[in-house]
Amino acid sequence: MLNGMRVLVVEDDPAIATDISDLIERAEGEVVGPVGSLREARQTVKSDQAIDAAVLDVNLGDGDITPVLETLRARHVGVVVYTGASGLPAGVGERHPDIVVLQKPVQPGRIVGEIQRARRAVSAA
Repeated sequence: MLNGMRVLVVEDDPAIATDISDLIERAEGEVVGPVGSLREARQTVKSDQAIDAAVLDVNLGDGDITPVLETLRARHVGVVVYTGASGLPAGVGERHPDIVVLQKPVQPGRIVGEIQRARRAVSAA
């Protein structure tokens, strides 16, 4: 389904990060990470130019994901937000109305489907 797509996983809960990573691998994707902090996410995005899509938690222990999300969107990377929070940080939804926000928990098939959709959307833009 994901056919070798490189998917960055940013999630600070190790169990959830493992579940998402396993799901991506079962869907024939390649996991970048997972990383559990904003600092790690920034370093990963800076050093890895081959990210096709990302699954991002919003609230991490060292800050919200906005800077990483903005960098990924500028690079035309498909983004899916997977969070326990009520939505995107202030202003992000207005700048990126097409980003899908999934509230934890979500059926695994939905996550894979949204990763595919997000990648297609930025590829078509």
